[in-house]
Order: sequence, then structure tokens, then C-alpha cells
Amino acid sequence: QVQLVESGGGLVQTGGSLRLSCAASGLALSDYVMGWFRQAPGKERDIVASISWSSTRTYYRDSVKGRFTIDRDNNANTVWLQMNSLKPEDTAVYYCAASKALSSRTYDYVHWGQGTQVTVSS
Repeated sequence: QVQLVESGGGLVQTGGSLRLSCAASGLALSDYVMGWFRQAPGKERDIVASISWSSTRTYYRDSVKGRFTIDRDNNANTVWLQMNSLKPEDTAVYYCAASKALSSRTYDYVHWGQGTQVTVSS
């Protein structure tokens, strides 16, 4: 049974930092592209960042470039999202997801975590 479990969310002030973790089990992480998505109330779920199988390629949405960093350790079956200089508009539920394809499209991701809430206060 595949499980992706996110942790590290919370409440932080504008300008603060959080580091999200995604612990994977029931799969070989090296077989998947990993992505972080977020969904704010009333909005669609959008990709934040993705990382290829061997970390050779990364993608970031424009609004987080230079502030967020995605990383992975296939041996530890873990993916991280380091978030710096957080802004109120980063407030959302953040999801970890796994895809067989290098993609930014939600529907290409086949395994999802339950999400972790990130709230940035102004």
C-alpha cells in the first residue's frame, strides 16, 4: 500500500520559513517524479514544485522561484520543500504527490498525501 505522509506545516509570520517533509512508503521513490502542490480555499490545486527521478531537473511555479527549494533523497524515501520568505498568499494546504511522468499537471500524479496546512500571517 502506497503512502505519502506530509509533515512540517504550521503557522508562520510573513518572511518566515518552513520545511515540509514527505515520507513515502510502499513504493520505490526513485521510480517517480515527485511534486508539491497547494490548494487554497475556493481555488484549484496547483503545482508548486517538482523534481525528477534523480534530482537532475526541477520545476518551480513563478511565484515561488528563488524562495522555495525542492529536494529528495531516494534512499531515505523522502522529499522536502524548503519554503523561505513566506507570504500570506502562500497560505494553503500543501500536498506531496508522485508521478511516473515529468509533469506539472495534477492528473499525471497517481499517488497523493493527505496534505499539511501552511498558514502565513501578515
